[in-house]
Formats: sequence, structure tokens, C-alpha cells
Amino acid sequence: QVQLVESGGGLVPAGGSLRLSCAASGRPFTNYAMGWFRQAPGKEREFVAAISRDGGSNYADSVKGRFTISRDNAKNMVYLQMNSLKPEDTAVYYCAAKFSGSYYYTLKSLSDVNSGYWGQGTQVTVSS
Repeated sequence: QVQLVESGGGLVPAGGSLRLSCAASGRPFTNYAMGWFRQAPGKEREFVAAISRDGGSNYADSVKGRFTISRDNAKNMVYLQMNSLKPEDTAVYYCAAKFSGSYYYTLKSLSDVNSGYWGQGTQVTVSS
């Protein structure tokens, strides 16, 4: 198992930037594909971004070009740099991890985390 703790959420004006962090502990971090999901009030949790064990990434269309996911395996950390934030980005952001035997596997949907792990979430609020 792996434990995940998110941080870095907060209140930011539209057009601003925020960097979220996810600290992992427990089983070897390098064995996990990592990702970020978000859940806005009244909506289902949705995929935002993911990164493979080797650093390959993919993004939801809604955040492509604005958000960047990265990982620092030496520090057991995953980051989500969010730029050009919009009010519709307001949500609780969750870090997710899934064990993978592949260096190249990336999370792509909520169902991919059914056999994985979640952090507790961090609130991001973008004001208009």
C-alpha cells in the first residue's frame, strides 16, 4: 500500500496559478503510476492528469496546455502545476496512485483507480 497526502490548495483569482503537491509514503513510490483527479460540487470525480513511472504524461482536454503534472521519484512527490486557472477549475483535487509493472502505463479514467489508492484531497477555489 501507499499513503498519499495532498497539499497546496487554496483560493486563487481567475488567471492565476497554483501548484499542488502529493507526498507518497509506504511501498516504493517508483512502482506506481500517479495521477490527479478532481471533484466539483454536484459533479462526479473526473480525470485531470496522469504521469507514468518513466515520466510520460496525459491530460484531460479541459486542462491541456494549462496544467502540467510532474514527479520527483527521489523525493516521493508528484506535482500539478496549474496555470491560467478558471472558475470551472474549482474542485477538490485528489492525488491517485496505482501499482504498475509497466514504466509507461498512465491512468486515464476514474475506473483506473478502482484498484489503486487515493489521497484525502485538497480544495482549489478559483474566484471570478
